[in-house]
Amino acid sequence: MSPDDTPVLRPASEDDLPFLLALRRAAMGPHLRRAGAPLDEASMLARVRHRFEDARIVWLGGRRAGLFKVTREPGRWHVAQIQIDPSLQGRGLGRRLLSGLLDEADAQGVPVTLSVLKDNPARRLYESLGFAIVGAGALEYDMRREPGRRFFSAPGE
Repeated sequence: MSPDDTPVLRPASEDDLPFLLALRRAAMGPHLRRAGAPLDEASMLARVRHRFEDARIVWLGGRRAGLFKVTREPGRWHVAQIQIDPSLQGRGLGRRLLSGLLDEADAQGVPVTLSVLKDNPARRLYESLGFAIVGAGALEYDMRREPGRRFFSAPGE
């Protein structure tokens, strides 16, 4: 990803639902299947609609590239969902989105939390950004990053 290829975020709307459902199937389907999580349409739609007011469509190069959903509450920000189109994964887009959020959180002195499926390789990204596992459920790890915690960029990013 070139430095000039800056992601743009805009609020999600009802018109984005078909894109968001297709994105969830493509980006999360394999991980959900391995975890034994529900893959039916109703479950997928419920997850897409969860905290929909916080959903932002990620635009890159004039096309929809993903979803970034962050809930900002007093004393804690929570990354509810981050999904990148599989054709764009591995190019640093998720890292750029999260790094910008973490810079803001550090400036506000706010911790950031998220959950990740236990076998999702995105966990390595989160750990490289300073997130640590603070709990675990049947399918997911709960992670937290304290304000100002050092994080490390991948080489070349």
